[in-house]
Amino acid sequence: MTTTLLLSIAVISVVLLLLLVIKAKVHPFVALIVASLFVALTTGIPAENIMKVILGGMGSLLGGIAALIVLGAILGAVIEASGGADVLAKRFTELLGPQRMVAALTIVAFVLGLPVFFDVGFIIVVPLIYGFAKVLRLSPLKFGLSMAGMMLMVHVAVPTHPGPAAAASLLNADIGWLMMLGIGVSIPVGIIGYVVAKMLNRKNYHLSVNVLEQVQLTTNKDEQKTVKNPPSAGLVAGLIVLPIFLIMIGTLVPPHLTPGSTAHGILTLLGAPAIALLITLALAVWQLGFRRGWGKDKVEALSNTAIANAAGVILVSGAGGAFGKVLVESGVGKALAGSLSAIHLPLIPAAYILSLALRASQGSATVAIVTTCGLLTSAVTGLADIQLVLVALSACFGALGLSHVNDSGFWVVTRYLGLSVADGLKTWTVLTTVMGLFGFLFTWVIWAML
Repeated sequence: MTTTLLLSIAVISVVLLLLLVIKAKVHPFVALIVASLFVALTTGIPAENIMKVILGGMGSLLGGIAALIVLGAILGAVIEASGGADVLAKRFTELLGPQRMVAALTIVAFVLGLPVFFDVGFIIVVPLIYGFAKVLRLSPLKFGLSMAGMMLMVHVAVPTHPGPAAAASLLNADIGWLMMLGIGVSIPVGIIGYVVAKMLNRKNYHLSVNVLEQVQLTTNKDEQKTVKNPPSAGLVAGLIVLPIFLIMIGTLVPPHLTPGSTAHGILTLLGAPAIALLITLALAVWQLGFRRGWGKDKVEALSNTAIANAAGVILVSGAGGAFGKVLVESGVGKALAGSLSAIHLPLIPAAYILSLALRASQGSATVAIVTTCGLLTSAVTGLADIQLVLVALSACFGALGLSHVNDSGFWVVTRYLGLSVADGLKTWTVLTTVMGLFGFLFTWVIWAML
């Protein structure tokens, strides 16, 4: 089959995926399976192998990220229920001062975004946004825009989340290095995002009546939600940082130890992301829950709710892995790699552009990352470990940009901040695109320096 025909099938499959998700309102999991079947049938994969390829792609991806998604979701639910988010925000505000509340809450959003999914994390901080908006008599957009941008950036760039974790799995990139570089690049990008959000907020936007009423309400409702005996800010921050610390130690130290030694084995095990999150979750349940009077029933209820909420993400991630696997098995990956080589488009911008286009066209950042990395699997053969990490990171930052009406996150942000669709496009879409572009540029600079 010719390269042109293979690439045409890939384009048609993506268009089919978009039509199913956007127009027909089919769940992304079902749409991805249908698109996978279309590619498999039209590219000539033997019928008896089609389901093997689809299930193999789904299983290999979920084997690496399902535990991370579930454990991260439960950890986020425990932190939320304990009142830890509120305590952390207030502590940062005390340290930085009232005049720097926006900066303080933006830093809180960065920290909270590490273990918590974007949609969940943003909903967690909405009461803080409304509360500070009422106290300072400011638009909630002044706080919420930069906070949302920060949390989405962490969601797409740090592999405590499904998209970047899947990218590492698909490209065989070291997840520890991806985490460290993802956090390292996210810091300057976050600062740029904060400045851009501040510039966008120079204009006063009309907010929805519901949000205006929320901001102007008395504090009775907030007082009812106050958690008794909340944890200290230091404890919450320590629990959030702990899994990152363990993963970093497990990545950096074992190469300098004797293979097979006890220390090497222990640190390697502790540095495994799932083990690091499991240890942190156990400590969080004890410190934030049982020591503050929680019963086993409450922990079970929180866990069940968190797992139920994470199920959709797990299914879509797995189906995205199946779609990427079919594209590779069909020869589309090799055809794309050959085309990129023919036009001399470097891998870093290729990963960014592909991911950005997929993000804009179908809405899901996770699907954009997974599909892009699936397409590039053949193109990255022979690259050094750090180069694989940078290709994955470039794809991740491509998925940060162009969040608009086909993205559920767009509706979460605009609804809670009271923005119209037009104003959401002028603010949220612009912010995510600028942050994604700078993330890509920083990644490309690191690539060029190697």
